Amino acid sequence: MTDIIIVFCYLLITLVLGIWVGNKVGTKEDYQTGGRNYPAWIVFTTLSASYIGGGFTIGFAEKTYLYGIAFIVAVWGFSLKEILIGWFIAPRMQSFQNVLTVGDIMGRAYGKRAKIITGVASVLVCGGIIGAQLAACGSILHTFLGPPPAIGALLAGGIVIIYATLGGLKSVVAVDVLHFVVFTLVIPLVLFFGIQEIGGLSPFIQSLPESHLNALSTFDLKTLAVLFISFFLGETLIPPYMQRLLIGRTFRETKRGTLWSGFYSIFFFLTIGCIGMVALILAPNISPAFALPYLIQTVMPIGLKGMAIAALFAVIMSSVDSFLNSISITFSQDILIPLGLIGKSKNKDLLLYRSITLIIGVVAIIISLSTSNSIDILLYSYQFWTPFILTPLIAAIFGVQSSDKTFLISAVTGVAGVIIWNTIDPYHSTSIEDGALVGTIFGVVLNGLTFIICHRYFRTSESKDHLLA
Repeated sequence: MTDIIIVFCYLLITLVLGIWVGNKVGTKEDYQTGGRNYPAWIVFTTLSASYIGGGFTIGFAEKTYLYGIAFIVAVWGFSLKEILIGWFIAPRMQSFQNVLTVGDIMGRAYGKRAKIITGVASVLVCGGIIGAQLAACGSILHTFLGPPPAIGALLAGGIVIIYATLGGLKSVVAVDVLHFVVFTLVIPLVLFFGIQEIGGLSPFIQSLPESHLNALSTFDLKTLAVLFISFFLGETLIPPYMQRLLIGRTFRETKRGTLWSGFYSIFFFLTIGCIGMVALILAPNISPAFALPYLIQTVMPIGLKGMAIAALFAVIMSSVDSFLNSISITFSQDILIPLGLIGKSKNKDLLLYRSITLIIGVVAIIISLSTSNSIDILLYSYQFWTPFILTPLIAAIFGVQSSDKTFLISAVTGVAGVIIWNTIDPYHSTSIEDGALVGTIFGVVLNGLTFIICHRYFRTSESKDHLLA
């Protein structure tokens, strides 16, 4: 009973904080950007809270339960990506001080059609991830407290929708800081109590199977490389993370916050990975999907168990609110406005943005209730982004000015590459080196090569036409 009270008190605190901050939002700029005046530590906490969701906690513990340290090495591809973005991408965002979305950047570089296509891709990838995270919330409540999964999805989704609708990015960032503090303090305690249950660090290491201590004894080098590259590419520069690169007080602050987040992820992934392996030692016959929940249930004392369950809600809700805020702004700025369905809003139209957030949030809950396999949604959501948006986006950030033809042809090629590969080697949920993962990489390679070729060809053709004229 104590643990149940703690969980619901935490959810109530989250709701109250989000509403309190949201009541102070009175302008469209505050709603969309939070004022763009955040120091490095806020950028660090909200960025970390955005990408650490159910996949990088419950899902990741499942994988290390099965495959050991190999999966920790693989997921560090994500960490490397964040560090590189901090070093090379964040400082260049100074050229985009007035943009709101990825579509704004793409529109500058490749025109209106690229902006709209990017908007559609943003909605698809963010919508899929929101649905997957809310489905995970339902599973958490069902596993620990008993109610049907739909109740958990409705509860967590309802709270997020209320404060994200009311306060936009300002509420989201404030609540993300709370979520980050809670899961950063509590998740390592789960590992600590688990290792103590085994008898200490040395017995933990000695009890692990040899395969779990050697990355290349679990996977061959090719498979490990595919996984590493997949984590490196999978969520690179997707809308919520790009949004965090635009909210810093200065771009030096943004760079620092992004770098801190990348290095922090190394520690966090190691912690979750070890939790999965501790669960293997303590319960070698459970379903791997229950590795993290099992450890919380069995080794955490009363009170701290409630905090650990609350931390899992914090992990997932911090991703949901970030993606919901991003998708609502993207849907307005990159789809509705360019298509002429709404005008360029002024402060008095803040109600419109709130209404769009509310509607999208309700749709996301409906999606989450219609599926029980969040991993499938995440896997396919990434294919709406990386194979045809990533290369042109990076080129635009680095100042490459190209034609809409270059963008469109390379986008079609990237998507075609994914479809062809997935037709030849379709998705199998039991396969680690999955066709969908390799297909995404293949699509990125095709997209990049086509972009380079088309950019040079059309630039040469335009130069010749100019000389002939």
